[in-house]
Amino acid sequence: MTHHPQNLLSRLSPQPPLPFEAAQAYEETVLGWAADAPLPAGIAVARDRAYGPDPQHRCDVYRSTDARDDAPILIFWHGGGWTNGYKEYVAFMAPAVVGLGMVLVAPGYRLAPGHRLPAAFEDGLALTRHVITHAADFGGRGDQIYLAGHSAGAHLAALVALRREEAGGAGIPPGAIRACLPVSGIMDLHHPDPPAASLEERIYSMVLSDAAHDAVMSPLCWTVGNTIPMYLSHGESDSARVVHSNRRMAALLARQPAPSQLHEEPGLDHFATHTCLRDPKAAWYQRLAGLLQAHRRLDPSAV
Repeated sequence: MTHHPQNLLSRLSPQPPLPFEAAQAYEETVLGWAADAPLPAGIAVARDRAYGPDPQHRCDVYRSTDARDDAPILIFWHGGGWTNGYKEYVAFMAPAVVGLGMVLVAPGYRLAPGHRLPAAFEDGLALTRHVITHAADFGGRGDQIYLAGHSAGAHLAALVALRREEAGGAGIPPGAIRACLPVSGIMDLHHPDPPAASLEERIYSMVLSDAAHDAVMSPLCWTVGNTIPMYLSHGESDSARVVHSNRRMAALLARQPAPSQLHEEPGLDHFATHTCLRDPKAAWYQRLAGLLQAHRRLDPSAV
């Protein structure tokens, strides 16, 4: 069902306050962009498509109105510290992604503390399987899936890409995921002594179902034998935790079979690494376009 964006935003479920002002400002910005105006001509959207039984098991699908049924698909998970966030955070990316000849899928997922990790990871697996199974409905190809997200969403994208046994058990075929491009992801949830009332402490008090699972739910702990190309990025002025965990993960990925890269975005902080993607010429899109071109050369059936 398609709704006018302004009506859509008025229906968003209330969420707890975000933990600091920069996060609130970011939310106001990206939701404001989602509500500003209808999508440009040439882009169609199917909103609130169900991929599971929970009310948060919904995704929005953006595609070209051209009659095409073989576009690669980008799944992009929103951030919000696993406790907050809406799939509408991703809406502003649709013109740039569709402009690359892709379908954009923006999923919601169950949030903590009502649904602690691994719930969101399980939702990520279910959503990816749903997209692959129904790719033709989206105008896309189920064997041309690209995973990405911002912040907590980047963490989920990386887990889905790296935890191969769980992906296979969820019905995600080997080779369907072509690459993962997480943006400002929190790649290591472990902290030896998280300060009281800190974001690190929230992971233990609000996000994880079991404090001992901080390593199990950390993407950098699943890098061994990785076969999916990974292109990490973070801002030059990102949080210390994001920067450090991405650098450590990049060092591990560099020793695995699949290609990997780490990109530092000059002058950008944690939230600007996402909001900068309103510009279709952003460096992240250029990297994504390069991957698409390389895969098309390797696979003549991909257009």
